[in-house]
Parts: sequence; structure tokens; C-alpha cells
Amino acid sequence: MEAAGGGGGAAGGIALHDFSGQLGEQRVHFHAMRLRDSLFLWVGAAPALASLAVAMCSPRDSIPVAASLLGDPSDTASSCLAQRLASKTKKQIFVSYNLQNTDSNFTLLIENRIKEEMTAFPDKF
Repeated sequence: MEAAGGGGGAAGGIALHDFSGQLGEQRVHFHAMRLRDSLFLWVGAAPALASLAVAMCSPRDSIPVAASLLGDPSDTASSCLAQRLASKTKKQIFVSYNLQNTDSNFTLLIENRIKEEMTAFPDKF
């Protein structure tokens, strides 16, 4: 697994962080952009922006609310991942999940890789 910090940014500013990992038989790349009170996370194997979802915590519900902004609304991989990350970080999360494999075991590997990186580099998220 590799990590490369791109552009630091001051506290409260924009921070970019790129990392990748071999998950099963697939090489997966991640691009995180931390904004003031939110996080944009791109996940994919090749340059594409086929889907985009947003999720955020709500004071009225214990489960973060999510919406699909781009792509097929029946493909819930981006919104599900955004919800789980919003629940963990308590931030507004934008996720673009651009992989064909949406199997729940594989998406759990994706989520665990992201959480691993969040633990190692908390200032980037």
C-alpha cells in the first residue's frame, strides 16, 4: 500500500492526499480533498467521474442522510460509502466510487483501506 501526500494546506484550508492499495486482485486509487467542513473522496482504478454522492449527519436521525448527485441513482455504492464515512467523521462527505465491483465484501475492503489511511494521516481528512 502506498501513500503520497500532495499539497498540505494550512489547518482549516484545503488538503490533498492520494493513496492506493492492492485490494484482492485489483489496484485501487484514492484521492482525498479535505475542505473546511467536508471531504471529497474519489475511488477508482482509472480516471473517471461516473458517480457522485453526498452524505451528512442530521440532528433528527442517527443515520446520515445521503443523496446521489451524479450517475445512476440505482447504484448505491457512492452513497452508502458516503453515509458510513459521514457517520465516522461527522462531516459532510462527497464520494465518487468508480469501480465495477460493488460486492459488499469488496466495498468493506475499500472502507477499511480508507479508515486505515484516516488513522495514519488524520490531518489529511
